[in-house]
Amino acid sequence: MIRTALIAVFLFLAALPARAQDSWWVQIAARPTLSAATDFAREAATQISGIHGFYLGNGFYAIAIGPFDRSEADQTRSRLLNARAIPSDSFVKDSRSFDQQFWPIGGAITAPAVALAPAPLATATLPDETPREARASESTLTRDERELLQTALQWAGFYDAAIDGAFGRGTRAAMEAWQLANAAEPTGILTTRQRADLVAQYNAVLTALDLQTTTETAAGIEMLIPKASVVFTEYQPPFVKYEASSDAGSERVLLISQAGDAAQLRGLYEVMQSLDIVPVEGERSFWADRFVIEGRDENIISYTEANLSAGEIKGFTLVWPSDDLATYQRLRREMQASFARLTGTLDPAIAPPSEDQSVDMVAGLAIRQPTFARSGFYVSQSGHVLTSYQGLDQCSRITVAEDLMMRIEVIDEDLGLALLTPPTAQSPRAVAQIDTAVPRLRDRVAVAGFPFGGVLADPTLTFGTLADLRNLKGDPSQARLELTAQPSDAGGPILNSKGHVIGMLLTTEAQSQQTLPEGVSFAVKSADIAAFLTTAGLNVAPLEQTDALSPVAQTRLAADLGVLVSCW
Repeated sequence: MIRTALIAVFLFLAALPARAQDSWWVQIAARPTLSAATDFAREAATQISGIHGFYLGNGFYAIAIGPFDRSEADQTRSRLLNARAIPSDSFVKDSRSFDQQFWPIGGAITAPAVALAPAPLATATLPDETPREARASESTLTRDERELLQTALQWAGFYDAAIDGAFGRGTRAAMEAWQLANAAEPTGILTTRQRADLVAQYNAVLTALDLQTTTETAAGIEMLIPKASVVFTEYQPPFVKYEASSDAGSERVLLISQAGDAAQLRGLYEVMQSLDIVPVEGERSFWADRFVIEGRDENIISYTEANLSAGEIKGFTLVWPSDDLATYQRLRREMQASFARLTGTLDPAIAPPSEDQSVDMVAGLAIRQPTFARSGFYVSQSGHVLTSYQGLDQCSRITVAEDLMMRIEVIDEDLGLALLTPPTAQSPRAVAQIDTAVPRLRDRVAVAGFPFGGVLADPTLTFGTLADLRNLKGDPSQARLELTAQPSDAGGPILNSKGHVIGMLLTTEAQSQQTLPEGVSFAVKSADIAAFLTTAGLNVAPLEQTDALSPVAQTRLAADLGVLVSCW
């Protein structure tokens, strides 16, 4: 409600081209009926120039000041808020959701007039009810209307008791607090006008979103979509994708639709958690016929639900800016309540394959990627993993084999070693057999690593030669290899021809500030690895005397022994 009873303010509104298309407005109110909106617009027009009214197409009528360009709209809103001349929940929006103009009656869209000199707003006292009249009008409210008021008070932060429609001491205290916050007499009984303002504040966020019932026949889904924030972009089975309407926006809606069974529901549950739009932190719940995934980080909040019924999996994902929690909570409830299943599911052939396909994406959505990835290998029957320490202290979490969370148990910064421990005992298919004997120079060796950063599921063997028992600086704790390794190979085991571990590959960045020639790599020696593991309380597995392994056997050993270590 425009506050004119207690203060008078000066307004400076610059004239702009009177054009509804591609223009911006300061919306100050929305009313559910034409008569209420017209009354508000008429009163507002006596105080502020440039008042217009438009039907929003969703049962509400908007009262707005404009038109402006975007920067002028932002500046005008700030000036009016500072002057306390417009409601605190007023916001800037473009004209796309405006439909038929109802104010000025019979008039064209006109820009606010230029104020040649500061002109104070007239002070006016709007008629309202006495406490006795307010209580009388309150007594005619239905239970649903009373519960709506409690819900609105709760949303505004003034009420935290049950939504039961009973106006007891808690509700009265909440009403009084709302009145104080809105510069009204604190009677604890809301007048008809105050009730309307409270509900309008509660619904203002939805009005700004331009919620529209959207029927996606191809997906067999109907629900409310915030058309002011997202626009349809494409079909990418099993998703119907709505992306942010602004380049800088993080808002997103996905409709989920596919034929399937319980196994495919479980698969979808796992896939959704791998996506970049589903942050790691948050609740996850899976039942036989449905799942819910919530996630939140410093940038976005994400909510996904899906349900299996009659061989069809349907649901939706909502992604919203994390600093707009109140809007997200209201919007999510509205979308959940409006969700309706129609006949059919999204045809997998609706979107033909394109050149944009990538192993780092699922249906056009980016899979969450680690900060960096490297190699490691099992050193105990319970699943301890040895890897390179460099950079791990910067990780918020560490995983191996894609999703097993690990913690750093012991480190040796001088050697560059880190021992990772799983949350529960694992059963690796192979454990490193560490050969502490001095190897022979020029022996053929291989590193079992992930040179492509995990693009391939299993380790790759990269072959080379033991070039020296010291590094370039003469340090006897490191061996030099003639072996072309990639950064993500670091942490991988160096294997001899029998499959025994004779070292662990280090990152080249840790060895020199200079750019080394291709084919120069370094490794921690096996004797130091064995001593490190013993100090950490692990028993080093005894060597099994074997003959040289065949290439096939070496490849199989590498797949069982090596693991991808990811830093997030």
